[in-house]
Amino acid sequence: MFKVGNKAVYPAHGVVQIMSVESKEICGTIRNFYILQVVDSDVTVMVPTDNAETVGLRPVITKRQITKIYDILKTKIKNSNHQNGGQSWNKRYREYSDKLKSGDIFEVAVVLRDINHLQRDKDLSFGEKRIMDSARTLLVKEISIAKNLGEDSVTKEIEKLLL
Repeated sequence: MFKVGNKAVYPAHGVVQIMSVESKEICGTIRNFYILQVVDSDVTVMVPTDNAETVGLRPVITKRQITKIYDILKTKIKNSNHQNGGQSWNKRYREYSDKLKSGDIFEVAVVLRDINHLQRDKDLSFGEKRIMDSARTLLVKEISIAKNLGEDSVTKEIEKLLL
């Protein structure tokens, strides 16, 4: 259970802050909802408290998990054709989108690493570039909150790992 003021991660939106817990009557049934404010955005999301885990609402990663993310990012792919390079761009796009929507930060790291390697061998489609930007943004925001560091510092750390 999250408390008001906690930061959490909501898949596809990234880091959110729990603004309040409110009761609403829907179809004659009273349900409790987390009112979430997406960090650095005007977007507000309502999530039923009893459905939070199902929709993927989770705590911000720990510093130990950041090490695992950094390990994923610096792993070199021996043959990017073996990864996803041999697939059509729209199939890769769907796979990458599904991984981002999963809310699994390790999958997000894999997407960023794989697209970064792929762009060395071929031009990315517009959609793949958007996915890469989304993956980078999701990682940077969550890691910067977990490490209590500025986003610029985290972006530089990530870029070094991807070289």
